[in-house]
Amino acid sequence: METVQSPHEDNSRRQWLITPSIAGGIAGVATLVPFVASMAPSEKSRAAGAPVAVDISRLPPGAMITVAWRGVPVFLVNRAPAMLQAVNIANSMVADPSTERPFSMPLPDYCKNEYRSRADHQNLLVVVGVCTHLGCTPRPRFEPGPQVNLPDSWPGDFLCPCHGSTYDLAGRVFKNKPAPENLDVPQFRFASATTVTIGENERGEA
Repeated sequence: METVQSPHEDNSRRQWLITPSIAGGIAGVATLVPFVASMAPSEKSRAAGAPVAVDISRLPPGAMITVAWRGVPVFLVNRAPAMLQAVNIANSMVADPSTERPFSMPLPDYCKNEYRSRADHQNLLVVVGVCTHLGCTPRPRFEPGPQVNLPDSWPGDFLCPCHGSTYDLAGRVFKNKPAPENLDVPQFRFASATTVTIGENERGEA
């Protein structure tokens, strides 16, 4: 079952700090909107780790959906141009900009680039939504600027509410945070212009 995340949903009570340098870097990012995909794998398929097909035809720029794959959440974000710009700005602020130290799975060869995405679909981010610190689920807080329990300079990224780890819009952890590694990028392919298959590449390899 797919769920929609909103940048206004998480009102974490924990306080934390983040480098303010990229404040305003993603100003104008679209507000997340409801989205319900038409393709949902069976519970048996999920348990077996079968690939998951996701319809992204109604996923607008700036929005994110979450799907279940192998028992973990996977985030799909249609990054708006300003969000891609924020990734470039964050290069010097993240702990492992090129993912030299992957967490639990190797970074796919076709995602070894500045956006950690396919070159022909660089707007689409696909990452496993499991914090590399203690396994919590980071929250999308894409709207920049002052918000409840966030600094006024908040640039708009991912926040793990458990211990304050933050990840940029390519899923890379910022320096000096509890999480040691970037979010994982699973194998994925475009089965069509509007359908993404998570869990395999073009050769059918997991």
